[in-house]
Amino acid sequence: MKKYLKNFYKYRYLLYEIVRKNIKLQYRDSALGIVWTFLQPLMTTLVLVFIFGNVFGKSNSGVVNYPIYLLCGRLLYEFYSQSTKRAMRSVRNSASVIKKVYVPKYIYPLANVSSTFVTFCISLLVLVCFIAFYVIRGTVNPEYAEMMPHITPYMLLVFVPLIILFLLSIGVGLILSTLDVFFKDIDYLYEVFCLLLFYMTPIVYRIDSLKIDSELFAYVMLANPMYSITEMFRCCVLYGKMFNIHHLEYSLGFAAVMLIIGVIAFYKKQDKFILHI
Repeated sequence: MKKYLKNFYKYRYLLYEIVRKNIKLQYRDSALGIVWTFLQPLMTTLVLVFIFGNVFGKSNSGVVNYPIYLLCGRLLYEFYSQSTKRAMRSVRNSASVIKKVYVPKYIYPLANVSSTFVTFCISLLVLVCFIAFYVIRGTVNPEYAEMMPHITPYMLLVFVPLIILFLLSIGVGLILSTLDVFFKDIDYLYEVFCLLLFYMTPIVYRIDSLKIDSELFAYVMLANPMYSITEMFRCCVLYGKMFNIHHLEYSLGFAAVMLIIGVIAFYKKQDKFILHI
């Protein structure tokens, strides 16, 4: 472990450069550049609020503030989905460099998750703007006071679910990047899984509003770590209260297990990558 950490410290500047390169390349050919990090979640949220809050209706019943409720879930899901997909393809996409010079191969999935996390943090500005808008609106017009997010010191705990989600994404990213080298089909399977995860996570709906007849299905829904992480995030940002400690224990434990499995799997198989990429 000491040798592993020493090697990581040695290549820390390479990690920084890859993260910076990934962020630049992501918006290189667009006219607005990194501004899309702000605009894209804003416009997507407005579309989802219109569809699920008006067209299908009743999605916002019982929710303090449906736009912020939806935005919280969507931002977290989008980060997890994008970061793990990029990490999954990172080793194969860097095959030309890996074949020529020695670079710790874990740098690539780690850099992709980290660069996505940076853009995710920037996109959180959209959430800040939404909160500020409804706070000002509720202050000026008491009629909208009930839609105001609760501003309390518990908002400072928002970093807890974000760190857990970051660790979970690294762990899953390492596992996927290892599998992707040997099984290209994992790309297509994971796309389907992410679609399933979107609907299995309470992003556009409240889980207590579902009529679940199967007890097994209910357990599967609750076993989703994204559910625990999303609920913790909403407790801090939207409800201004302490999150459920059981959500913390479960999500942190799940993320730790995924991270350990990812590190072990990647470490054991990395020497064979060169034969398959």
